[in-house]
Amino acid sequence: MASIGEKAPDVTFVGESGARVKLSEYVGKKTVVLYFYPKDETAGCTAQACSFRDSYEDFKQAGAEVIGVSADDAASHASFKTHHRLPFLLLSDPGGVGAKALGVKKTFGLIAGRVTFVIDRAGVVRHRFDSQIRVKEHVEQALALVKHLETRPAA
Repeated sequence: MASIGEKAPDVTFVGESGARVKLSEYVGKKTVVLYFYPKDETAGCTAQACSFRDSYEDFKQAGAEVIGVSADDAASHASFKTHHRLPFLLLSDPGGVGAKALGVKKTFGLIAGRVTFVIDRAGVVRHRFDSQIRVKEHVEQALALVKHLETRPAA
């Protein structure tokens, strides 16, 4: 489980082209906002993704990359991205291996978790927000922290 203040595990997902994508490919270059969501094209997940889309330029200007993850396959992600004009990467987590490594639990043991992590450039988890229903708050909290991380002086 990825706890605040600890290094994020270097999990591997499946990218849009079907290639394996490691979290370490992004960590170290930028702050990473990694958000897990239950399913493409569902009401809450669409609202959350569109909220990240609408704030994406703010995340980029603050030095962060947004990455969405669900168990859906690449074809589903491609359709979801096109339908909602999502500018960020969507990765697949077949079997929930990445979610498990990061401690993303299913709600009521049935619904895939909705958890957002902010991972700083050093690979340390700085924030974790877990809520199935407050979908826009995932974006608000992550953006506020990213702006704070990128403006604080280096230690």
